Amino acid sequence: MLKGGFIANASGPAELLFRSINADVDIYADSISLQPFTEQEWKSHQDKSIEKVRKSRVKFQAVDQHNRPISNATVTIKQRRPSFPFGTAITLHILENPKYRDWFFSRFRYTVFENEMKWYANEIERGVENYTICDAMVRLAQSHGVAIRGHNVFWDHGNLQPEWVPALSSDELRVAADKRIKSVMNRYKGQLIHWDVMNENLHWNFFETKLGPNASNVYYEMANKLDGKALPFLNEYNTVEHAGDVYDKATPSKYLQRIWQMRKMGYNGPLGIGLQAHFSTANLPYVRSTIDQLASAKLPIWITELDVKSVPNQALYLERITRELHSHSAVEGIMMWAAWKPEGCYAMCLTDNNFKNLETGDVVDKIISEWTHAADSPGTTNAKGLFGTSLFHGDYEATVSLGNGDKHSCSQDFSVLPNKGSKKTIHFKINI
Repeated sequence: MLKGGFIANASGPAELLFRSINADVDIYADSISLQPFTEQEWKSHQDKSIEKVRKSRVKFQAVDQHNRPISNATVTIKQRRPSFPFGTAITLHILENPKYRDWFFSRFRYTVFENEMKWYANEIERGVENYTICDAMVRLAQSHGVAIRGHNVFWDHGNLQPEWVPALSSDELRVAADKRIKSVMNRYKGQLIHWDVMNENLHWNFFETKLGPNASNVYYEMANKLDGKALPFLNEYNTVEHAGDVYDKATPSKYLQRIWQMRKMGYNGPLGIGLQAHFSTANLPYVRSTIDQLASAKLPIWITELDVKSVPNQALYLERITRELHSHSAVEGIMMWAAWKPEGCYAMCLTDNNFKNLETGDVVDKIISEWTHAADSPGTTNAKGLFGTSLFHGDYEATVSLGNGDKHSCSQDFSVLPNKGSKKTIHFKINI
């Protein structure tokens, strides 16, 4: 089944064009279905999906020392840590700027370094490795309990290598690349959750040209052996964000073909699908259909570099896209590409240089608030001593109190787990 989507800003007659870039292929269409959705209907579907995919129902029961239900007890729930990964990239400037640190660490528990972990940053001069900045950023993130994506071991773009690399012979490149992957992955072994092993190797082929068509497979295999805890990722642009560009090298179908090609060429290890997601508009039907297609690979899907270019509706598009991505069951995490630098961000900033939120930053705070359980919204047990609610997956602390001092209250920690729900009922026993 082929699936797609688009937004129509006006009503009227329309024609659907099915096109193949292969002139030897004939297209026959059968059982065509075109389903319209209003914005309200689309939002309703997102909300229902989030309720099903990101949340679970939890019950709390309060009883006394004789196991009799306690009615009218107050149940206060505090979320300690959400389970859905949502973060943004950072730069080396966070090391020297307290305002940057305060702004970032008050919001995020996941990050990726914009450039500091790339080969051209770690080995400017051949044979002279420098991980000083990278080490400091890793230590800082770890000190705040922030998980880190590794970006990247290699970049398959010929112009984005260390300056000394393109002139190497094939044999010299193989030696240098082997040294690079062992150096950076052993240094941070067990400390990162992911590695973008061969960045953008659907669009580019520097290493394949130099080392042979199986070059990427070799390094994915090596990465998996060097650090089995860090999931190796493909990472591409123009897959989820550019609707209708059948000539792009990383369309959903070509992305799937690349995965099948890697399997056919012998790499059968773990693999993640990274979608960079650099948007200039918000075509939500296309976003959904693209992720639907990629989900058929049954591999983890992360949004790795989300941003929206500076356009009149930038903040609105960011909000709509983020909600759509979060509502899709196949998306396991969202990373924004909004690292702050004094000279400006790559495409989208969340704050100004005084770390006062821009409109995009307000959107992010709004979304984080919506995905966080409000601790100031307590519940009350009924005649059976029960109180039920729907909670986002994550770690929590709950307190049941009778309202007459700590002596008549009880607290416990619990987790609400994705796809596994949680305890049907969490029990509290209070001596009265």
